[in-house]
Amino acid sequence: METCYKLLPRKAIRNMQLRARSFDLEPELTSKLLKKGYRILEVPIVTERRGYKEGKKLKTIREGLLALWTLIKFRFLN
Repeated sequence: METCYKLLPRKAIRNMQLRARSFDLEPELTSKLLKKGYRILEVPIVTERRGYKEGKKLKTIREGLLALWTLIKFRFLN
């Protein structure tokens, strides 16, 4: 989910109200697509890990908990 690579039909997000402003965009989008009945497929990609010196900005625990809360919030509460 946290790769930033997404491929989806335009109709899937047309008229979708997104509230996220940070790393919570991907779990919000994922939960709303699932709620609309879309199937999500994973496709493997090749990538090289980056450290903080190379520009990595993700704070694993904090951002992971935010992603989990966002998935729950938009999938079941909204």
